Amino acid sequence: MEKILIVDDSILQAAQLKTILEDEYEITTAHTAEEGLSLASTENYSLILLDVVMPGMDGFTLLKKLQEEIITQSVPVILITSLTDIENEQYGLILGAVDYVTKPFHARIIKARVNTHVKLYKYRRQIEQQSMTDQLTGIANRRKYEDYSITKWNEAIRLRVPFTICMFDIDRFKVYNDTFGHPAGDKVIEAVAKTAAAHLKRSTDFLARYGGEEFVVILLGDSAEKAFAHLKKIRQEIENLHIPHDPSVSQWVTVSIGGVTVMPQRESSYDSYLKIADTMLYDAKKSGRNRVIWADEKMKQLHEK
Repeated sequence: MEKILIVDDSILQAAQLKTILEDEYEITTAHTAEEGLSLASTENYSLILLDVVMPGMDGFTLLKKLQEEIITQSVPVILITSLTDIENEQYGLILGAVDYVTKPFHARIIKARVNTHVKLYKYRRQIEQQSMTDQLTGIANRRKYEDYSITKWNEAIRLRVPFTICMFDIDRFKVYNDTFGHPAGDKVIEAVAKTAAAHLKRSTDFLARYGGEEFVVILLGDSAEKAFAHLKKIRQEIENLHIPHDPSVSQWVTVSIGGVTVMPQRESSYDSYLKIADTMLYDAKKSGRNRVIWADEKMKQLHEK
């Protein structure tokens, strides 16, 4: 069931809207703009119904704040107000509202407009999800990673928590493709992605296909030692799949992993730490493959083997 947030200082009007919509949607109500902003930032809503005239922060100001936040800027907002002049309606639409309903409203009109905008939002989410998903593996693609990485980097700075960037790829994958063919190579990429994804299920974990046989992982809040141990387990689980490789290079398909954990600062650069993770991956390859090499917060290397 899709979720709708109603922000209205009138308890009576909020209850009226809830009664109209609760048969089809999960409804949450807030009676101040501040409470509405807090709820909108922590829950996933498909639509927000927002009263314009409220004490303190009004609906227009709240709409501006919602449009400024990455988490809420894509959620459609319908303004509901007693202000009937063209200037206020135009202003609300310019700020980013998808619709403008004047009081007194009618239940059937509210339902029709809400249904329309929820359907449009669901369709847009579906299209966005498809555009951000790697078609072979079903995990996030490079485009999704590029959006997510900077968002989470800034979040780690704000929350003052450790941030981990990790890169890994399949060892001697070109030899595998040359030996077994590209369809078999695709199945290996799928198997590796599925195994890694099974161990990266927390809300603070992120896995994407970076390109070809290479993957990128982002972890939020883990120490270097914890992240290092977690990726060692993933490396071992991939080896334990016992997918036969070309015997001239390896018994099984394996991966090499490089990562770095850092306490990010506002003056630090995400790209510089991505390069460090890539260097750790290169070192893992150079050291014999099928291993994990890590850089901790003090840039001291942790070696699996």
